[in-house]
Amino acid sequence: MAFNQRPNIILLKDGTDTSQGKPQIISNINACCSVVDIVKSTLGPRGMDKLMHDDSGSATVTNDGATVMKKLNIVHPAARILTDIAKSQDMEVGDGTTSVVVLCGEFLKEAKGFLEEGVVSQTIIKGFRKAAELSIQKLNDLAIDLSKKTQEEKNDMLRKCAETTLNSKLVADYKEFFSEMVVRAIGLLGDELSQTAVGMKKVTGGSVLDSMLINGVAFKKTFSYAGFEQQPKYFEKPKILLLNLELELKAERDNAEIRIADPEKFQSIVDAEWNIIYEKLKNCCDTGAKVVLSRLAIGDLATQYFADRGIFCAGRVEPGDMERTRRATGAVIQTTVTSGIDAKCLGSCGVFEEVQIGAERWNLFKECEGAKAATMIIRGGAQQFIDEAERSIHDSIMIVKSATKNTKIVGGGGAIELEISRFLKEYARTVSGKQQRIIAAFAKALEAIPRTLVQNSGGDATDTLNKLRKKHAEGTVDGRWYGVDCIENGVKDTLKAFIWEPAVVKENAITAATEACCLILSIDETIKNPQSEQPNKGAQKGAKGMGKQMASAMTGGKGRGMRQLQNKFR
Repeated sequence: MAFNQRPNIILLKDGTDTSQGKPQIISNINACCSVVDIVKSTLGPRGMDKLMHDDSGSATVTNDGATVMKKLNIVHPAARILTDIAKSQDMEVGDGTTSVVVLCGEFLKEAKGFLEEGVVSQTIIKGFRKAAELSIQKLNDLAIDLSKKTQEEKNDMLRKCAETTLNSKLVADYKEFFSEMVVRAIGLLGDELSQTAVGMKKVTGGSVLDSMLINGVAFKKTFSYAGFEQQPKYFEKPKILLLNLELELKAERDNAEIRIADPEKFQSIVDAEWNIIYEKLKNCCDTGAKVVLSRLAIGDLATQYFADRGIFCAGRVEPGDMERTRRATGAVIQTTVTSGIDAKCLGSCGVFEEVQIGAERWNLFKECEGAKAATMIIRGGAQQFIDEAERSIHDSIMIVKSATKNTKIVGGGGAIELEISRFLKEYARTVSGKQQRIIAAFAKALEAIPRTLVQNSGGDATDTLNKLRKKHAEGTVDGRWYGVDCIENGVKDTLKAFIWEPAVVKENAITAATEACCLILSIDETIKNPQSEQPNKGAQKGAKGMGKQMASAMTGGKGRGMRQLQNKFR
């Protein structure tokens, strides 16, 4: 009897909540499906926008999947995995952020049925991973390689990919205008294709068609001191000097404390400081530079000094703008000018000018030879519209960059998903056991993309999918590229209609969605301690405990506390 009355072993703190087993997996799936239902309506050219309003009062209008997932501030630990895959998709390829969330939700929804039937989650994970591997192989086999095309044909391909990305954005009515601008911007970067090399500046006012691409760098006029208006605002083929130091006269008390016995020596100290700043300015002028930029401040003395000698200067230039200027002009950023500057460290551009854009003045570095930087100035009315236009163009830039590196393309409009789905259904018939149904369920989940496109376009999903299945079942080369026509609510050959997407977008989406699904299915227990959600509670307890110790030390021992404390710290 004593053996049976042995006390329980407690491993976790009081108040800890544990949920485990199949109900916990299904609960996580339900939470993820709730998130998917929110973003699903933003997919496609006819997708709706979301108005995200936060506690600070700022409003964001967007249909970008990554932005919506970020703004939702999801607190459910399993559902936050969807936010992570949307971010990774946005950072890796730029587009397909909504598709990857929708696919993951559909995979989980199909897995839920198997779990309720008693299938072990590890069996489902094995089948999904096998289906994803087959999908990627089929995707690479179907992809059309355009690497052997001429440069003109490649540029046309890039424009079509950019237009396909912009179809579902707020700027869809201006997709030809922006796709041409994006392709030109990527073309200016050469082989480096650095994302930070393309700067995007937003200027409210004017028409969207007033947006422009600068073959070089453009940034807003920085804070300027007295004498700035006397400087020239236009140069042709100027030499450019980039600095990372202050050209400003500092007061003595700001830097050091100087003690002198003779008051007459004070003037010599002041003269030495003036001589130092004048030496720096003279060395800058001796280089022959006509434009001087610095990350740090250029004071009123230096500004007037440069103005008297016909030199333009600007201080406190943003690091990103300074880096793009370095790329475009070929200049080397200098951290000192006291020992002289080599002429090879200077950069150059075709034209430098200061112009008025909207209500602001901008410094433009144009016609840079061998430029590896570009700047897009986006115009528009409302600030929310310009912000969404920037997000849309960012996605387009990432797609064009991906298509430049990976020249394989596939048809959009759900065509590639339906073709892979048909292939997996045929493959599933050759497999025995539970894996047959699991692979078939994976194939069914892929049809969620064309189905959602039809639903968001206001069409009949059942009728349209039946037509598409018939086209793909024929097995012809032309039939495999039939997808959803979101404009006319029908079906069309997406390849001939130039609805193209880089194969890497679909490959990354299927891989990320499958891995996220398998991760959620592998979680069979969630442990949560409510006390851990109160981070200040432990700190408050610690402060109270310290306060009691100090009070005891100060008052304890019949008045000897203060002496004991003083002796302790002597």
